Amino acid sequence: MSFFRSIIGFFARLSHTVINLRTLDALKAPFKVFYYEWVSAEFKSCGTHNYLEGFSRLLGGKYISIGSNMYVGKRVVWEVYKVEGFPDDTPSLNFGDNSSFGDDGHITCINKVQIGNGVRIGRKVFITDNAHGASERKLLDMPAIKRPLVSKGPVIIEDNVWIGEMTCIMPGVTIGRGSIIGANAVVTHDIPPYSVAAGNPAKVVKQLDDNS
Repeated sequence: MSFFRSIIGFFARLSHTVINLRTLDALKAPFKVFYYEWVSAEFKSCGTHNYLEGFSRLLGGKYISIGSNMYVGKRVVWEVYKVEGFPDDTPSLNFGDNSSFGDDGHITCINKVQIGNGVRIGRKVFITDNAHGASERKLLDMPAIKRPLVSKGPVIIEDNVWIGEMTCIMPGVTIGRGSIIGANAVVTHDIPPYSVAAGNPAKVVKQLDDNS
């Protein structure tokens, strides 16, 4: 493996003298088109004019719907699991139009994650509607990975929300329309519309009104 890597590295360095970055990007374009068409075929539905940089992990694509004019960053993980016996055993992850999801973000869903139109989600954001088991004493003696998945409720992110980098959004949360979530926040409760929230756990620090 190291031999082939050395050979590839040699030709890459050699070509660097005659191919500039713009030309290299042009050469990558057909592969990006192929990747987009392949991945979008995995989804339940997919709009138009979307740009998908690249998933590290994509599970349950048949439960995922995305709108149009959406950007998805690099090394993203989306995992949607069907859990037998769950009251609503058909999970859904839905994105509206004109939204973006930043690099290294992670969504895990067994119930419902609904993300509206015009939502901007920063890098390394984690969104989940589930956890490995309730905090029952008998479950705590089991390895965490073997505890049954449970959901306290869906995650709803309404239109035109802006979520800062490295935010965690926990199960059963609704973030109201037009709100801003500060970087590194941990959202454990509902955030009303047109609010600025920050901290761990996230608290409303400002209401945005017509005079803000």
